[in-house]
Amino acid sequence: MAQREIIEPVDLCDDRGRLNPDALGWTRAPLHRSNLRGWGRTKRWEHWGIVTPTHVLGLTVSSLDYAGAHGIYVLDRRSGEETRRDVVAPLARGTQLPELAAGGPVRARAGGLDISVDESLRGTRLHAEAQGVRVELMVERLEEHESLGVVVPWSERLFQYTLKDVARRVGGRIWLDGLEHPVPMEDSWAVLDHGRGRWPYAVTWNWGAGSGVVDGAVVGLQLGGGWTDGTGATENGIVVDGRLHHFDDLLDWQYDVRAPMRPWQVRGPHVDVVLEPFHQRVATTNLGIVASRTHQAFGHWRGHVVVDGHRQSVEGLVGWAEEARNRW
Repeated sequence: MAQREIIEPVDLCDDRGRLNPDALGWTRAPLHRSNLRGWGRTKRWEHWGIVTPTHVLGLTVSSLDYAGAHGIYVLDRRSGEETRRDVVAPLARGTQLPELAAGGPVRARAGGLDISVDESLRGTRLHAEAQGVRVELMVERLEEHESLGVVVPWSERLFQYTLKDVARRVGGRIWLDGLEHPVPMEDSWAVLDHGRGRWPYAVTWNWGAGSGVVDGAVVGLQLGGGWTDGTGATENGIVVDGRLHHFDDLLDWQYDVRAPMRPWQVRGPHVDVVLEPFHQRVATTNLGIVASRTHQAFGHWRGHVVVDGHRQSVEGLVGWAEEARNRW
C-alpha cells in the first residue's frame, strides 16, 4: 500500500502524547516536530556515520530517558584498528536533542566525552572529543538535497519518526593520539540518522546506507527492514543528485553475521544490491534489562535500484549494512 507524502510541517504527537494520525507518511525534508511526552519508553537519538578514504567514524548522542548513551567510534581502514569511547550518563544528564531535525544544537557531555552538533549557513558542524580522539568536521548542505523522513506506527502509543539523510559531503580533520588525519570533502561522505519515538521493549532492525558518485551523479542509498514490517511504512529510497525516490516495498535481507566478510544481499521489486564488506564491527551493551548487540559491516555496494523504470547503478557506493537487536 502506497504511503502518503507529507508536504507541510506536522506534529508527531497529539495533545495526549499519542501518535498524531496526520503525521503518518513520508517526507523529503524534516517536517515532523517530535513533541514527545512521557517517560520510560521514549527514545531520542542523533547518529552521524562518516566514511573517508582512510577512516570510518560514528558519532552517537542518545537519550533513553533513564540514561544517555553516547559514543565515538573510529576505524582505521588501513590497519583495521578500532577506537571506541562510550559513555552512559544516568538520566541522560548533559544531553540536549532538538524536537526538529537540524532545528537546534545537539549536545552530549559526560564522563570525559564531549559531542556537539551545530547548524549554520555553511552546513552542519560536528565536534567530538574524548581521550585520544578529536573530531572537527563540516558537513555540506545543499538547498536542493532531499532526505527521507518516515513515521513508523506500531500503535497509537508506540511509534517512531526516523529521518535518514544520505550522501552529504564532509570535510575537516580527525586526530587520533595527536596524529592528524585529513578528511577530504571531495570523496568523504556523511549520513545522518535522526530518531525520535516511543518503542516496544524488544526490536530487531536492519539498516543499509551508501554514498558516492556513479556515472557523474551523486547517489545516496537508504535501506531498512525488520522493524517496519507490518506497519505499512518503509524507509527505503535512493537520492540521485539531491532528488529522493521513495519505495513502498518490503525488502528481503540475506546475510550471516557469523561470517563477517560474506556479502549482504538486499532485494525487492525495485532493489537488487549487495554490500561487499571490508570490515565488520560488533558493538554490545548490557545494562541488565537494557541490552543491545549490533553487527555492522562496512563495505562497497554493487547492483542497481529501479527508478521510474530506469536502472540506477549503485556500483562503488561506500557505506554499511547492519543488524541491531535491542532490549530497551
